[in-house]
Amino acid sequence: MAELKLVRDGAVATVLFSNPAKLNAMSYDMWLGLPKMIQELERDSSVRAIVFAGEGAKAFVSGADISQFEKVRATEKAQAEYNKAVEIAYGAPVKCMKPVIAKVRGVCFGGGLGLAAACDLRFASEDATFRMPAARLGLGYGYAGVRRFMNALGATNTADIFFSARKFDAAEALRMGFVSRVVPAAGLDRVVAEYCALIAENAPMTIAAAKFAIQQGLKDPADRDVATAQKMVEACFSSTDHKEGRSAFMEKRKPKFQGR
Repeated sequence: MAELKLVRDGAVATVLFSNPAKLNAMSYDMWLGLPKMIQELERDSSVRAIVFAGEGAKAFVSGADISQFEKVRATEKAQAEYNKAVEIAYGAPVKCMKPVIAKVRGVCFGGGLGLAAACDLRFASEDATFRMPAARLGLGYGYAGVRRFMNALGATNTADIFFSARKFDAAEALRMGFVSRVVPAAGLDRVVAEYCALIAENAPMTIAAAKFAIQQGLKDPADRDVATAQKMVEACFSSTDHKEGRSAFMEKRKPKFQGR
């Protein structure tokens, strides 16, 4: 059964892409359900970090479920609706004001690569493999999606993976700057958990302000919302968490941030 699963571990929520029979390929319902799940996690103040992962050891996400294309993309209208759902799903982790981290093990192709690109950070196992096969399928890739890849990979590397549709391994993904860290498969869960624990200890409002500012910096100058970015910074300085951070520093103890 193709579905999204939610796994909670303290302040960390993992969105598990589950479609093992098809290497966790994304069904139409999974694309539709992802934004709703992220919105719920963003509203939950107990969640400090969100992780994207594929079920099992074989794949993160192998792409969209192509077997559905004749049914859900058969007409021009259906194609437009499908593309809209996918783009909204890609945009959800970008718009979410909490850190979203892709934990990539095994196959990460097509739509899976797009989902990883939409995350703030990407950690990969040494056996991870990546590919953008759009040119092998005759699929057009929209501007917003290509822009996300350019932000993560740069223009030259984006051109390379789209033009060639070739596979590349985790070591090359690290060289390109697509992933932040590559670790042995056996240690991937631990490394991601330790990193998320660091996030969970920090001030949520500061992290949200930083993420928003980063996202503005990646946009065209005319589209940047600098005013809101500044307001988020000012809110940090007037927050209870800022007072707590100062007190904890002076008292030489670990701060306990509440996100307000």
